[in-house]
Amino acid sequence: MQNEIVAQVYPWQQNTWETLTGRFPQLGHGILLYGKKGCGKEAFAKQFLAWVLCQKRDEQKQPCGECGSCQWLKSDTHPNFVHISTDEDNKKQNAKIKIEKIRDLLPFVQQTVDGWRVVLIEPAEALNIASSNALLKTLEEPGERIVIILLAEHYLKLPATIRSRMQHYALDRIEPTLSQDYLLQHLPDSGETQRQVLMNLASQMPLQAIQVANSEWLNLRQEFIHDWLKLVMQKNMPMAIATKWNKALSFSDFSQMFEYLLSDIICVKLNQSIKNIDLDFGVLAEQYTLETLFNIYTELQQSKRFIEQNVQGNLVVDELCIKLMNI
Repeated sequence: MQNEIVAQVYPWQQNTWETLTGRFPQLGHGILLYGKKGCGKEAFAKQFLAWVLCQKRDEQKQPCGECGSCQWLKSDTHPNFVHISTDEDNKKQNAKIKIEKIRDLLPFVQQTVDGWRVVLIEPAEALNIASSNALLKTLEEPGERIVIILLAEHYLKLPATIRSRMQHYALDRIEPTLSQDYLLQHLPDSGETQRQVLMNLASQMPLQAIQVANSEWLNLRQEFIHDWLKLVMQKNMPMAIATKWNKALSFSDFSQMFEYLLSDIICVKLNQSIKNIDLDFGVLAEQYTLETLFNIYTELQQSKRFIEQNVQGNLVVDELCIKLMNI
């Protein structure tokens, strides 16, 4: 798990925290924590595993942060904790957790040691068929005092055999008032409309909304819409506009912004509610058929896969601007 994530329990996770700590150690050994990006599941998992391993756990409902166990965790040297993820050099979208990593767990899971042991696997969706089957054996025959935590964004992508052996806890069921309070606290200068836009763009997840608020593309959306209209109406300068946006944003940021805008134009055509409620898509929506918009969306997804294979992002934006003009 990324080191920069701070272990903590967010206000909307308090009930789950009380449930888990209240039932411990009568919990099953398999725990599945799931929820959309930006719900804080990684921070929660970090806090919970620190508490399970903490030597002063019985005295309080939070890890003490000072005992030997807490210090080991901070220095990433805890002998009773194993973290399994995709390889550092293979962080691509569809990277998988290899079977060897799960097989290597067996001695750790079955050994007899003092204290509790914790295994954290994330993202759980990265388990392939072979590594899932290997994990199944581990879940069926765990040793004493072991907790295996799976973190997932899309838990239905996990095999039913794995899901059936885990206790499930959703961390993205957030009361709107808690989200709004959190945003107000962390973005005190934001207006109500701005906060609503941020939540829309973040699938109603407050932590993701704060990330969006700090993104480079957020305040450039209107400017891009203006350039897009110029492409469509004036039918010229696609390369100049493409060059401008290649300089303004990384391909990752540009594609994220464009995808949100394109999705909203499709929503306008389908008479559905839009996410960017502070923008007007009326004129742009009139210029395109639904079929054209869906084709552009499909081509964007293909381009993102090409970028993973080292195709230059600026070439993709060049082509996109020509396509947006030639309707």
